[in-house]
Amino acid sequence: MSSAFVLENAVFSSFAFYATASLVKMMIMAPLTSRQRHNKRAYQNPEDVVASKLDPSEVKVNEQDQDVQRVKRNHLNDLENIIPFVLVGMFYIAIMPNLDVARWHFRIFFASRILHTIAYQKGKQPARGIMYLIGAVTTTSMAVQVLRALKQFW
Repeated sequence: MSSAFVLENAVFSSFAFYATASLVKMMIMAPLTSRQRHNKRAYQNPEDVVASKLDPSEVKVNEQDQDVQRVKRNHLNDLENIIPFVLVGMFYIAIMPNLDVARWHFRIFFASRILHTIAYQKGKQPARGIMYLIGAVTTTSMAVQVLRALKQFW
């Protein structure tokens, strides 16, 4: 029996692409938060103000800037959704799902996270909620398939 976790397995390769793209998208949110802090001169710690090399009278510690908080909340939402997708996805690959079905799960999840971020940063509801729900349903669908495949071990 060959391993499901090899690049020759098209399901694994597809997952590896979309999972990595999702993780990179999530990782980009940290520098975006920093950029927003710098642009808004809304630093979180006193040492950040000093490190900014700006005139201290022009910069202050501000933990509650709404634009900075929006990017941080978006990043947190990614952490809460992309990590479960990656973990469930690894189990999903192990059950050897149909390639087309699996690819659509991966594509839909990734697209939903990109569109969720756009909607989040623009403050667009209900689009943001719909995109969140699409991603959550996609991950849940994979999880249910894994659990059904493993029901003999209950």
